[in-house]
Amino acid sequence: EVPDLITARKDTVGIRMPQHELTLELLRNLDFPVAAPSANPFTHISPTTAQHVKNYFDGSLEMVLDGGNCENGIESTIIGFENEKTVVYRLGSISLEDITSIIGPVTVKNNKEQAPNAPGMLEKHYAPRTATYLVDDISEFIALHAGKKIGLLLHSTDHPDYAVTQVNYLSKTGHLKEAASRLYNAMHELDQLDLDMIVAQRLPDHDLGKSINDRLKRATK
Repeated sequence: EVPDLITARKDTVGIRMPQHELTLELLRNLDFPVAAPSANPFTHISPTTAQHVKNYFDGSLEMVLDGGNCENGIESTIIGFENEKTVVYRLGSISLEDITSIIGPVTVKNNKEQAPNAPGMLEKHYAPRTATYLVDDISEFIALHAGKKIGLLLHSTDHPDYAVTQVNYLSKTGHLKEAASRLYNAMHELDQLDLDMIVAQRLPDHDLGKSINDRLKRATK
């Protein structure tokens, strides 16, 4: 029996098993399953370190379990089934290519504003407090906002030097797995710099690039 409080009165429930040894040790010491919300305020950037959680909830949590930085960075991929067809409700740290290579074609239904089937389906999510934009032409955007304090979120170092306040690279070599693991940490860093805006570069839209772009679209104007 799964309480309605957990399922939002839906007839499905998501089940996942962590692979982190510290979390597994915690679960082994409990005689019940754990249901818990994400450790960030609604719609804001997901935490990937214990410090991120402390920053969000300092004074309101008795303890933060610190297992080091999150390995994958972005959230889990959420998969379900409708009429015996496989459906992806949230793009995540397992890419569509990896999934389809094993089980064949899937349907992606990852946008739903009303009564979403799974977390992460809202149009506005994972967002910094600083105004954030997802662009294709960085040079043009910067030229249009001359004089602004801008922080750049770039895929790799394969770019000219931009005259901005701060540049954070997701992966100096353009490696998508590394970019996914660093995404939220880089966003947190930029969000603490009192910038006028954060400008994110759209990544190649394949493999984990699809999942990262999905997060960036939900985080930006």
